[in-house]
Amino acid sequence: APVAGTVLHITCGRSVMQLNGAAARDFPPLPRVDEGAMVSIDPGPLRAGIGMVAFTAATDDSRPVLTGVELKMSGDDLSLAAADGFRLAVFKEKMPRSATEAVDVIVPAKTMLEVQRLAGEQSAPIRITLSPEKGRAHFRFDQVEMVSQLLQGNFPNYEQLIPDRYETRAVLEVDDFKRATDTAAVFARDGSNIVRLEMAAGDGDAGLMQVSARAEELGNGAREADIKTLDGADAKIAFNVRYLRDVAHALGKGEMAIEVTNSSSPGVFRPADSERYVHVVMPMYVQW
Repeated sequence: APVAGTVLHITCGRSVMQLNGAAARDFPPLPRVDEGAMVSIDPGPLRAGIGMVAFTAATDDSRPVLTGVELKMSGDDLSLAAADGFRLAVFKEKMPRSATEAVDVIVPAKTMLEVQRLAGEQSAPIRITLSPEKGRAHFRFDQVEMVSQLLQGNFPNYEQLIPDRYETRAVLEVDDFKRATDTAAVFARDGSNIVRLEMAAGDGDAGLMQVSARAEELGNGAREADIKTLDGADAKIAFNVRYLRDVAHALGKGEMAIEVTNSSSPGVFRPADSERYVHVVMPMYVQW
């Protein structure tokens, strides 16, 4: 029988329900995080940063640290990074308020996505306390407090994974790239998810990018996108179509830059006018 005072009675129109509960004293208390690195972050940049990196975190537990987002704070520098072994996303931003101390932790990606959702519901700064010693992160919103366990381990040294040079750099509109990728995706789904990018010079500094895919039974499709500026030689490279659509969505609007060294080296995607975000994707091997 339920304990007295633990039954929830619900009446709605002609419906009557009774839900048996448990004593409130049996609910575990919220863990306290009183010590650690503390900072107040405006919700806008934090929400944007999480949206640009969290989707690249791994979804399987073979390497637990890759299921999280590395969160680094040092002075007024904020850095968020995530990777799954095939792609890497890094977001950097200046904070209006400095952290009380430098800290480098790995927060589960599911936690960060929940932080992103809650950050969209308020305009006041979010107060964050990170305690690597206790293995916890504390996020305080206007009406919500959230405590999460941190992931233990060493996040990959991603700086050495980002190419420091390129042979070809193409700048084009994100919307044009999205449309071309969406067209190729129809065929890529039946063609091992492979999409080919071919960049060639045109008049002056401009050029054309052909985005294509082939499926043995379905056929093939391609769409061209105008390259506003092409720096370097013509280039060919192939990627998983899902990764291309994800990075295009993360970049949103405006102009994007694609940097390529060769067809077997990682491709780099970033906003054309900003260094705060970089996305690295491993290529796929194809016969041209």
